[in-house]
Amino acid sequence: MFTICFGKYRHYKGGEYEVIGLAKHSETLEDMVIYRALYGERGVWARPASMWHELIEVDGKSVPRFQYLGN
Repeated sequence: MFTICFGKYRHYKGGEYEVIGLAKHSETLEDMVIYRALYGERGVWARPASMWHELIEVDGKSVPRFQYLGN
């Protein structure tokens, strides 16, 4: 299993989310992050941990896809 802090995160596009669980994909065994939007319909989503932790380029700068905000 991988490590990630539970709590609130801000997506680089501005939305806030809460990590609510960790899982493995049932067929590929890929590590997944389970999270809930803290706006709108508050949908629950799953994303590969490799994407959760990656840096992306925005306006020529490397930024984290999700920035940890705390509990």
